Amino acid sequence: MVVTICIGSSCHLKGSREIVHTLETLIKEYKVEDQVQLTGSFCMGECVKGVCVKVDDKSYSLNPDNTREFFMQEVLECLPRED
Repeated sequence: MVVTICIGSSCHLKGSREIVHTLETLIKEYKVEDQVQLTGSFCMGECVKGVCVKVDDKSYSLNPDNTREFFMQEVLECLPRED
């Protein structure tokens, strides 16, 4: 799974750096480094909505306060489970 975070100037001002840090921490905490790839992108064209984040091709608008919930619901829950 590829998670792309906008690091353009508007999203940077809205907290993209903190979101990147939180996602890096959660990926390590849940030991999914081999399943989740974080990437950055400059302006993804959704500047007015908040920090733009894409999971594969689906877009989300995040802020530092909802990043953990986003990770749990849209990233962790969508990964294949190991039995």
